[in-house]
Amino acid sequence: MKAESVVQSRLLDLANVDAELNRIKHRRKTLPEMLEVERLEADRIASRDSAVLIEINLEDLARDIRKLEGEVEAVALREKRNNDRMQAGGIPSKQLSELEHEVTSLLRRRGNLEDELLEVMERREAVVADHEHAGAQVDAIDENLIDARRHRDDAVADLDTAEERCKAQRVGLLGDLPEDLLALYEKERARTGIGAALLQARRCGACRIELDRAEMERIALAKPDEVIRCEQCGAVLVRTKESGLK
Repeated sequence: MKAESVVQSRLLDLANVDAELNRIKHRRKTLPEMLEVERLEADRIASRDSAVLIEINLEDLARDIRKLEGEVEAVALREKRNNDRMQAGGIPSKQLSELEHEVTSLLRRRGNLEDELLEVMERREAVVADHEHAGAQVDAIDENLIDARRHRDDAVADLDTAEERCKAQRVGLLGDLPEDLLALYEKERARTGIGAALLQARRCGACRIELDRAEMERIALAKPDEVIRCEQCGAVLVRTKESGLK
């Protein structure tokens, strides 16, 4: 295949544009702003899940408190009723003794229930503090997420602008290239990722392998319009004064 050296050199411009498009594509996948949004979204889910568990714990404690308060009230009412009966008098001694014993048991039972109730209420206070902290944490993450999403959108917009500029440059370059040379370039680019590269200081700019003396002599004898390809990677080798040819 033959193409004027100036035409071949345009392949380098095309390769540079394609390389930039590849870098833009890679940056889209590894955009720090995108990763920060993903991290914050994961933190937000974890924080909300934690807050939900705390809310469930609060509901359980509230139910326990209501139950204990009901038991304390029931014991207190029974205790009062027995005390009222004893104060009213006219109760046989055996029954009075039984009432006194029951009142003593009720007092002890009420004390135990009140101690348990106090313990549960203290636990609830601690969980309420945890719930407030979890809510504040979720709010803080939401604020950071708003900022992170704005930064991500700005970064993506910059990449979109750069990509559109490169695509426009690419279209302009394609019109200056022969179909057969462009087809060869696209074939190698699809196969290895790089369709053309500069031969510089005896080294292929695509695979970075240094050419041996025999290959360099063969290339040096080739006419300027002959299309040369790297024997290692297949990329079109564009020759300039930097190629190390004699």
